[in-house]
Amino acid sequence: MQTYPISEVEKASMHRSRARLVAHLLALVLFCGAPVVHAQIADMEDGINKAGRQRMLSQRIAKAYLQIGQKVDEARSRKVFDASIALFDRQLVELKNFAPTPEIRATYQRLEKSWLAYKDLLVGTRPSPENGRRVLALADEVLVLAHEGTGQLEKLAGTQRGRLVNVAGRQRMLSQRMAAQYQAIAWGIAPATMGGDLGKARQEFTRALGDLTSASSALPHIRDELRLAEQQWLFFENALDQADGGKLMRSVNVATTSERILEVMEQVTAHFERLPN
Repeated sequence: MQTYPISEVEKASMHRSRARLVAHLLALVLFCGAPVVHAQIADMEDGINKAGRQRMLSQRIAKAYLQIGQKVDEARSRKVFDASIALFDRQLVELKNFAPTPEIRATYQRLEKSWLAYKDLLVGTRPSPENGRRVLALADEVLVLAHEGTGQLEKLAGTQRGRLVNVAGRQRMLSQRMAAQYQAIAWGIAPATMGGDLGKARQEFTRALGDLTSASSALPHIRDELRLAEQQWLFFENALDQADGGKLMRSVNVATTSERILEVMEQVTAHFERLPN
């Protein structure tokens, strides 16, 4: 399949990390399509990770919905869509059961109501420009509440590890939000402010990636993963900026590179979660 142009330096770098990237992509296939058994939440940092993943899923689902509507890599987008809805459902049950305070429990009760409205639209309608606009609005409502719950859990944990899990986990959300914004613009359903919002999200991602790199300076295994994240971020940015090729191919490139960087940031977040307090 033809992909967006990359430089010789990028090709060489890509070749050097091929084995590691293949392993990441194999894991991503499992994450997207295969049944996954999730244990109950083990501790606060595990809770922060899963709470933060709900933020990402709100945007990943919207991205996949918009891609299906535009017939962008439709079969794979459908797998991402279905698997993400199922994972959101499972994790929401876990987070509701884990909620350690009445305040956090109330947040997840509100999130459940918002999620059910979002899910009804997702599974009860065919993708169309009008429904796509509604999906974007409801995705953001779910995102706000999922972010609130994540912040509450981080505050209660009060640990550096919890903060890093939250920051790394938010990168997953930004990757999917940027991709969803790109697909909305490509479909002609984005509000006038979305181009600026996409630019801000790119700045936020770059800044947070630098913060995570500084925080992991004495942690070689995480630093190596972040180098791979930096490489995949370059590829994703190239896809967001591309001007060559047809409209459909450009959207496919964004879909593909957004999934690659998501998988790497999943690994980075998991590494921070496993750090000792």
